[in-house]
Amino acid sequence: MAQQMLRNRMPLPSFEESVPLMITFAPNWPIRTVFFRVIGTALVIGAAAMWLLPGSDASAETALMKLGVSLFFFFSGLALLMLHHQDNQPDAYFDPIRRELRVLQKNNRGRPQTILRRSYDSLGSVRFNEHYLEISDVDGTILMRLPIDSTEIRHALRMQLSGLVNISA
Repeated sequence: MAQQMLRNRMPLPSFEESVPLMITFAPNWPIRTVFFRVIGTALVIGAAAMWLLPGSDASAETALMKLGVSLFFFFSGLALLMLHHQDNQPDAYFDPIRRELRVLQKNNRGRPQTILRRSYDSLGSVRFNEHYLEISDVDGTILMRLPIDSTEIRHALRMQLSGLVNISA
């Protein structure tokens, strides 16, 4: 019985035939990213400008308050600048050997950690567009939308997923 199951299984593709692909997620709201970067830059520059521009007086109480406000501006600006940084975005890893899609997110130590693992059989459909790939669940809800920058990646993904996942036009 076990030998019959092994014979009926589809052969696994070799690494030479299909290469694993990794695509980085893009922020959902690019205008919000630009807005946060502008505000973050203004806060960091404002923290430094507070000390460079001439002030009203240089008393100890005012200097202490200036220090607190400038530190608050500096760290708030850094937080806004790093909010949608490219290193914070998860990666989608398409594995042709295991026939699965994994979403990897860097943990606190900077190492990739799997946060989602779906086999190609459990995916509903895939839709390719000029600029992105849309992966849907079996019930039709969109699982993820990934940006695709080159036609080579689009072609490699289409070849990897064809026959395993329903590709809609």
